Parts: sequence; C-alpha cells; structure tokens
Amino acid sequence: MNCSIIEVITVSRTPQDPKIRIDEILDTAEPLFSANGYRKTTIHDITKRMGVAKGMVYYYFKSKEEILEAVINRQISVMLADIKQMAYSDDFIPPRKIELILTAIFRAAQYKDGLLLDLLYDEKNIHIKNKIIRQGTLLLKPSLIYIIEDGVQKGYFHVSHPDIAVNFIMSILQCITDTLCEKVPSKLMAAYLKTAESLIEKVLSIPEKALHLSLE
Repeated sequence: MNCSIIEVITVSRTPQDPKIRIDEILDTAEPLFSANGYRKTTIHDITKRMGVAKGMVYYYFKSKEEILEAVINRQISVMLADIKQMAYSDDFIPPRKIELILTAIFRAAQYKDGLLLDLLYDEKNIHIKNKIIRQGTLLLKPSLIYIIEDGVQKGYFHVSHPDIAVNFIMSILQCITDTLCEKVPSKLMAAYLKTAESLIEKVLSIPEKALHLSLE
C-alpha cells in the first residue's frame, strides 16, 4: 500500500520536458507581444494567461527580454533550417535558390504583420537586433557561399570571391528588411525589389532580369 502511494507521488512529480515548457511560454508570450506590444506586456500577463506562478517562468527565463529574444530566435531557426534545406537541394538551379532564399527571408520578416521586425526595430531593443542579426548572418552565410560556389562551378555565376559577393548580398538584404520595417507603399517597395534584383545580378555577374524577387 505504502509502496503504491510512493509510486503515485513519484509519477505526479515527474518534471515536464523543459522544451515543452519553454514552447508553452513562447506560445503564450508571442500573441501577447503582438496584441499589446512588447513594452506593455508583463511577465504577470504571461503567467496569468498560462495559469502558472511567476516562478515557473523565471525558472526558464531571467527576464522578459530573454523571452523576446527566444521568440525571435525560434522563428529565425525555423527559417534558417528551411534555407539550409533549399541551399543543398538538387531540385533548383543556383539562381532560383537565391530567389527562394531571399523570398523566405522576406516572408519571415513579415511574420504576423511584421511582428518580428517591429520587435527588432524598437529603439529599446536595438542591442537585441544587433545580436540576432550578427548570429543570423553567421548562420546564413555558409548556405549562400555554397550556392554561389556551386553556381560558379556550374557556369551560372561568374564570381571570383564568393565571400565578398555574399557580403554585398547581405547588405542589400539589410536594406530591404529596413524598408519593410518602414512599411513603405507597395509601389515604392516594388521599386526597391527591382533595384535589389539589379544589384544582385551585377554582384553575381548574371544577365539582367534573371532574378525575380517577391515578398510573397
């Protein structure tokens, strides 16, 4: 009898998988950030929506800022995994891979009506933005370099220094994401994309109008 009671208690106190708990916190925080804004959302709002004590959230995150960073990193991780799969796929030629990857980044930037961009470009979160952009760039570069080197080998691109080409493409990409954050009119955004296409074509030494970038 006593043994059975001990077994029941032991089972009931089995800790939940940390990954599940962390996802629950992020799944709760993200829509609150979207609806109320990051600044107005509090840890109390998150714990109240979850129906848990504050201590549970603080066990996994030291601050609301850490939760914000985790929310953004989670979406970026999904995007980078998709990009890596595209980069090493045999289903697309190198120029098409460039199009698909840039489109995937633009799509991620517009996630939930630009929630990620709004969070990153908030002046109070500038240090988080810089940190995440540095990390994202380091993780994205190998895939782009692989595509460019593969494209050079197959005769699609004519590039002497793939690493330099990637740096220019990343700068162009940064310009487009900055513009998305400004929420410029669609006609002006289309002009930005056309300019980006032209610049990347020159960087990769491919024919004009070979690239077709889209926000969709």
